[in-house]
Amino acid sequence: MPLLADNAGGSEAHGTTNVLVVGASGLIGSSICASLVTAGYSVTALARSKSASVPAGVERIIRLDVASVSAPEEWFQHLSGIDAVVNCAGTLQDSPTDDTAGVHAKGPAALFLACERRGVRRVIHFSALGVDKAQLTSFSRTKLEGDTALMSQDLDWIVLRPSVVLGRPVFGASALMHGLAALPIVPGMPSTGRLSVVQLQDVVSTVLFFLDPSAPSKVVLELSGPEQLTFDEVVAAYRRWFGWPPARRVPVPDFAASGLYRLGDAASLFGWRPPVRTTARLEIARGATGDSRQWVETTGIRPTSLKRALRAAPATVQDRWFARLYFLKPLIFVVLAIFWIATGAISLTVGFEAGVELMLRAGAGPLSAPGVIAGAIADIGIGTAIAFRRLSRAGIFAAIAVSLFYGAAATFFLPELWNDPLGPIVKIVPILVLHLCALAVLEER
Repeated sequence: MPLLADNAGGSEAHGTTNVLVVGASGLIGSSICASLVTAGYSVTALARSKSASVPAGVERIIRLDVASVSAPEEWFQHLSGIDAVVNCAGTLQDSPTDDTAGVHAKGPAALFLACERRGVRRVIHFSALGVDKAQLTSFSRTKLEGDTALMSQDLDWIVLRPSVVLGRPVFGASALMHGLAALPIVPGMPSTGRLSVVQLQDVVSTVLFFLDPSAPSKVVLELSGPEQLTFDEVVAAYRRWFGWPPARRVPVPDFAASGLYRLGDAASLFGWRPPVRTTARLEIARGATGDSRQWVETTGIRPTSLKRALRAAPATVQDRWFARLYFLKPLIFVVLAIFWIATGAISLTVGFEAGVELMLRAGAGPLSAPGVIAGAIADIGIGTAIAFRRLSRAGIFAAIAVSLFYGAAATFFLPELWNDPLGPIVKIVPILVLHLCALAVLEER
């Protein structure tokens, strides 16, 4: 496999110096940006989220939702001075915050047409393995539409269709595999096809190869690993990598699996992006295996096996922390959202009189009942904000502020509560710590 060092300075030698990476905050996009910077390219990184981080060293950052761009003219300003485009934008499933057609087809089609009009000849586009064989979901159907839109343009295009991409950075399916590997009892999901997992480094090396203007173009390559593994075998490989003994596998019945996928769909309505959703169920059922021979013949890159890749990079304590925290993260946010909403609901119903009594003891007088109502509404609002991904950070900060206020007010007006055997004030301390933990793991990528 070619090393990145082999490409150092290659941008100047080959004439391709300025590269626009679309979807630069994702698993593949961020790794490509970092490698391009290392290899001497000038990189413009385009990412949708204003809070999403991109690798250091990029010269320009564009914040833009690909799905919102429908006309080629809207891309012109972003293509100024660009020699090549690498499109890594993608989303798993439609939701209130994600539009598969916009991200995979409409936005990219406008980009490809803009490239043709502006003379940006070389476009490398990421699709997905198997979309040309069966379009089981909106994900695969729109991915194929994006491929078709690119291949219809007079450009030096390359379409890359990777299998499940694994590497040291993790997100989506790769993060799920890490999390499952940390469980002492692993749920065996039904109807999962075989996977020819591909290493992130091999994918990045392929992009570097094709950025050379003398490299072949108008090619479609399947980026598929050298072996076909079951989902359980991949998880077991990661568990061995972590240094843990084999886990017990417990088959999950179809009805229970369906419920888990529906929970994932429900979470996406709140702006979260769990990998376990109905689209994933349909896509993974057919598996992700392909033929890597054309890839090897065209580029000379020989795909690395999972065993070899894991052996070359021993697991660290940080890897084990991430794996163990993976399923704790959603549990933390669910618990905090329910805690605040339930607290407010109880204060408005069965706990209302007790709350008013406390306020009277604190000297609130006629403001006691309105104070309880206002506090309950604030609690419900905080819990609701924590439940929604876009509002969760603000909700957590509000929760911390309100908890500190409750503690300070109780200490000043009702200090005897510190001696209460149920510890209503003492419990504020672990609650604050849990909110700080939520802040620490809130970032998704």
